[in-house]
Amino acid sequence: MTSKKHSTLVVSLIAVILGILVGCVILMVTGRNPLNIFVALIRSLTGFSINNPDRGINMMYPLNWLLSSMPVILTGLSVAFAYRTGLFNIGGEGQYIAGSIACAAVALLIDLPPVIHTIACVIAAALAGALWAFLPGFLKAFRNINEVVICVMMNYIALYFNDWFVRSFLPIDEFTLARTVNFPETVSLGNLGFGTASQFNYGIIFVIIAVIVFWFVMEKTTFGYSLRATGFNSEGSRYAGMKNRRNTVLSMMIAGAFTGVAAAIVLIGNYSYGRIYTGFDNFGFDGISVALVGGANAFGVLASGLLFGLMAASETQFQILGIPSEVSDLIQAAIIIFVAMQYGIRLILDFLDRKTMKDKVKEVA
Repeated sequence: MTSKKHSTLVVSLIAVILGILVGCVILMVTGRNPLNIFVALIRSLTGFSINNPDRGINMMYPLNWLLSSMPVILTGLSVAFAYRTGLFNIGGEGQYIAGSIACAAVALLIDLPPVIHTIACVIAAALAGALWAFLPGFLKAFRNINEVVICVMMNYIALYFNDWFVRSFLPIDEFTLARTVNFPETVSLGNLGFGTASQFNYGIIFVIIAVIVFWFVMEKTTFGYSLRATGFNSEGSRYAGMKNRRNTVLSMMIAGAFTGVAAAIVLIGNYSYGRIYTGFDNFGFDGISVALVGGANAFGVLASGLLFGLMAASETQFQILGIPSEVSDLIQAAIIIFVAMQYGIRLILDFLDRKTMKDKVKEVA
């Protein structure tokens, strides 16, 4: 049997390295310089340009990296929370749009003082995301209907419901007719761009709170223990007296709340107006990848979200250096494939451990 000492974190780290190597190999085959991948990543990560060191450090790049990471960390937490209870939350896109609707409605239809108005928008988005996730959780718990099917259908319901709701109940910008008017000044996440053009904002506080809440609830409470027990062995936990149906519904709702918060910080921080969606933003789908690479662990998801945010933020740098932006997606896909092959990676690591141990025994003998 495979040793358990090789943690998910180690396997994910190896998968990341292999994924980047795949990107390098493809660039080499197509006649491009593979080192430019690292030049672009370092630029986005630190703001320092290896090709132009005289320019110093431009903080806009690392701030944009963090900005790109915030929503995918939250949607990654969403998928991971449900996964720990044995559920696959593929309904992040619908929950995200539901959160966006609630956020815009509170921003434009309710007058509140600054700060309080922003917090109210975020809370409304979280509640809307949770409410949108209620039905898949309820049907799974009480009718044993596969949550994936329900989530996929509700994604499209949310997409078209948003169009109808925004056009029917919110003030539309008369110049574009494709969005609402701007949010009032009382709804703002501020700016932490430190004089740069970055839109990085105080939404990072909600991300940090979400990571801590996930960790504390899942790892340090009896409720979290019952959720994990339900995901590990549903029948066993039911015989032990745990409320599996309640856990299933609440798990999906909490997962939806995380995604709703992601919608609020994107809508307020990046747009500052209500949107009419013509398609999905894909943050919900990206959250699946983030949760998978992060091992459905709070701090693993945080690290994974920062990685995927770095890839997204580096796409412009890739293009500047003559690397197709699709290489970023290719590297992410390779990482996910290698994580999915984690059992094989563990077998290889165990084989290397056994070989090392045999060599040591021979040396002693």
